[in-house]
Formats: sequence, structure tokens, C-alpha cells
Amino acid sequence: MTTVLVAGPDGELRTDCLPGESWAAAAGRLAGDQAPLLQPVDLSGPDRRFAVCPDWRVQLRRATTGDLGDLVRWRQQPHVARWWHADGEPTAERVHAQYLPEIEGGTPTTLSIIEVNGRSIGFLQDYPLAAYPEYALLTPEPDAIGLDYAIGQAEWTGRGFGVMALWAWVAECRRRFPQAPSAFAAPDHRNRASLRMLAKAGFVEGTWFDDPDGSTVVGCSLSLPQAR
Repeated sequence: MTTVLVAGPDGELRTDCLPGESWAAAAGRLAGDQAPLLQPVDLSGPDRRFAVCPDWRVQLRRATTGDLGDLVRWRQQPHVARWWHADGEPTAERVHAQYLPEIEGGTPTTLSIIEVNGRSIGFLQDYPLAAYPEYALLTPEPDAIGLDYAIGQAEWTGRGFGVMALWAWVAECRRRFPQAPSAFAAPDHRNRASLRMLAKAGFVEGTWFDDPDGSTVVGCSLSLPQAR
């Protein structure tokens, strides 16, 4: 039995998920008319913790060519460049060449911008794993939706916004890919911050494997029907 907790202005409420009920639905049942303000706090334990957060609105929007300057700047930040080195030196020319096809819809990958209260702070890209067969073969569920992400603004890291962004993406993913069984991310095994963020968003660590770029990564999965 999964227990869901919701912290709000009047204290903390608790409930068990009903048969077939997702964590989000159970949290929304507790929150009532404040459900639109719910954000995940820590979904890694047997008690899935949410909170009513009226001060922060975290959302995703599709990237445009106007975001290319931010993408270059974010990719050049040391805390991002360390984990994206396989894509090469993040020069403006290289970053534009990589992301412009995604912005224009020329690849199976969709590029989104993470916003907090309307301010752009990072990016997220997703793709059906089946669209990249050489990668899908390495994963437990080839029909899953893969994702990569980065909080590009260093001052916004470590404050829970990455978890909120992943949760906003999960809600969107369920609408865009209603038949997808799960979401899948595979950060470098040394990237403890990313692994903590995924765990707090409800992802579960699985198999370690060697990425095609040569790094050792940890496959992390989230059941989309269970979460949303």
C-alpha cells in the first residue's frame, strides 16, 4: 500500500492510494481545490510527499530559436558541461547545429524550456526510445519515453525546481504519450545530484550500463500510470 502525504497551510494530510489510483490523484484528492498548486517534495520513499506551493509555478514550454542564446550559455556552465562532454565543445555553432533541428521538428526529440514563475532556468529534451533503436536495446522497456535535462542557471540548482520540472514533464508526457508505460533517464553514475533529483521525482534506479558515448550510466525508470 502506497501512502501519500500533502503538506499545506493547515498542516499535513495523509491517505493511502486507492486500488488503481495514481500518486497524483491521491494527492489531489487530499488537496481539494488546492490541487493545481501541488508540487512533489520527495517521492522516493514508501510515503510519497507532496506540498501545496502557491509561490512557485514551474512549467515547460516548447523551445524556439529565441532560446538558442540561453542554450549556449547553459551548456557552457561548468556544472552542465561536466556531464554533457560527449556532445563536444559547447560552442555557439555546435549548440545551434544540435538543437535547431529539434526546435524545428526535424527529429524525434522534442526540446522544452524549464520556466520558474516565467523565468527560463534550463532545458529538457524527450524522445520515444523506439526512435533510437541502438539506445532502446540497452533499456528495460524499449517503449518508454526517454529524457535528458539540465538546470542551466546555477543559482536555481539545489532548491527542488528540478524535481518540480520533472513532475510537470510527467503530466505532459501522459497527455502526449498516453500508451507509454514508463519514463526513462540514464545519468552518469557519478552524477549524484541528478540521481537524487530523479529519486525525489519517483524514479527507481535499475541497471547500470555503458552508454554508446562510453560513459557508465544508471538506468532510472518511472511508471507513468502509477505516478499520474
